[in-house]
Amino acid sequence: MISFFKSLNIAFFELFSLPLLIKTYFKPWKNEYRKGLIGFSRAMGIFIKSFVIIADLMLFMLLLFVEIFVFIAFIIWPFVTIYILFI
Repeated sequence: MISFFKSLNIAFFELFSLPLLIKTYFKPWKNEYRKGLIGFSRAMGIFIKSFVIIADLMLFMLLLFVEIFVFIAFIIWPFVTIYILFI
């Protein structure tokens, strides 16, 4: 189960490209390097990437919460079953 969650997290990072967004945070959003637009392109890239990174982190936190819930439910399930049988 842990290896499944690990592969799920790796797939999430590849799908939402969070490491790539962090690596290219100070580069322009569309690689626009025309004279006079470099500063604006970088500022726009930082502005847009900030929101995208925050959204990605929120989705990742939700995914982690679901994974922790499923893992705890998986561990507790046999005890709950036995408890219900003997009540």
